Amino acid sequence: MTIFLENARLIDPEAGEERTGNVILHDGMIAAIGAASAPADAQVIDCRGRALAPGIVDIGARIGEPGERHKESFRSAGLAAAAGGVTTIIARPDTHPAIDNPETLEFVTRRAAEASPVRIRHMAALTRGREGREMVEIGFLRDAGAVAFTDYDRVVRDTKVLSRCMTYARSLGALIIGHPQDPGLSAGAVATSGKFASLRGLPGVSPMAERMAFDRDMALVEMTGVKYHADQITCARTLPALERAKRNGLDVTAGVSIHHLTLNEFDVGDYRTFFKLTPPLRSEEDRVAVVEALASGLIDIISSMHTPQDEESKRLPFEEAAAGAVALETMLPAAMRLYHAGAMDLPQLFRAMSLNPARRLGLDCGRLAEGAPADLVLFDPDAPFVLDRFKLQSKSKNTPFDGARMQGRVFATFVGGRQVFGGAA
Repeated sequence: MTIFLENARLIDPEAGEERTGNVILHDGMIAAIGAASAPADAQVIDCRGRALAPGIVDIGARIGEPGERHKESFRSAGLAAAAGGVTTIIARPDTHPAIDNPETLEFVTRRAAEASPVRIRHMAALTRGREGREMVEIGFLRDAGAVAFTDYDRVVRDTKVLSRCMTYARSLGALIIGHPQDPGLSAGAVATSGKFASLRGLPGVSPMAERMAFDRDMALVEMTGVKYHADQITCARTLPALERAKRNGLDVTAGVSIHHLTLNEFDVGDYRTFFKLTPPLRSEEDRVAVVEALASGLIDIISSMHTPQDEESKRLPFEEAAAGAVALETMLPAAMRLYHAGAMDLPQLFRAMSLNPARRLGLDCGRLAEGAPADLVLFDPDAPFVLDRFKLQSKSKNTPFDGARMQGRVFATFVGGRQVFGGAA
């Protein structure tokens, strides 16, 4: 099928610019940009001046298969992603069991292809069972399709084990994704240490726990030469170390979750567990510093860090409740808060949400260019709405934005030139 998208506000993160124009999609690819008229056999969609951007490439979403399908399935995650303009999910390996062998990876890859309307690629665990003791078969897992390796929030404590993993990954050109949080300091903490945590009686962790873990990882990256991505940089104190690592030529990139960009520690308020995240929400000073680092390009990638939790695991005292929030469907409208606040323009945002993550993983998507995959999102950045968590496509409804007034409504999502969400216009 050929689709002609006319009267669109084109968001080009590669060129860093916006322009108006038309786009032709054919055989799953972007066939032409700027065509004056539609081909004779094309389906014509009037974009009505709405923004057309590369689909979001989301590194770090958790899906409940295998082991916790009641929280999120490939089908429900795919539907939520399509509704949020996410065209490629890079799924985490913290499942039950963990994705730590080629057989499990092949199973989830097959299930995802069968059930999801969007593309799903998988990361694999870095150590067996994510236990930090024995390296996985990185070569075999790469051959089976793993795009990166991470133990996520189970940080490898043994520096010798981690250095061996990095050395072997370097020899294969594999990407390691780290979670910079010192596990000893972070154990049992549910908030960022400071006056607010003390007044609320919540066990806190210093922002230095992030800086210390990041410094250790950077020393090992310098020693081994491995490709490394920090999944979440959330504190101002870590930014000088990140800038120094990049200036010294280390192959390092960094990400941040949409929640740490748009919320702060005061949002915990009256112990609302939907705001309990890993790492915990930071001070407003940290949030502003991270937003500025993202706008300058020091931080490369925005991720949803989508972590579905069921009602039973959230309806508990704050210290006992499970951490995490769903965000596949809310990532784009939450990012519009940065746009409307004047912190970033749309090409900058989609550079961080689409182009940079695709480039880091060696994928060809994330671009608005002729010959690129026709993975696109059509949205109105100004369209207002009030978020109702029960209308989300995810099985779990644990969003901190429930009842919030938001802007940025998705009208259509295309994956491989096929419309997977929205009406004809």
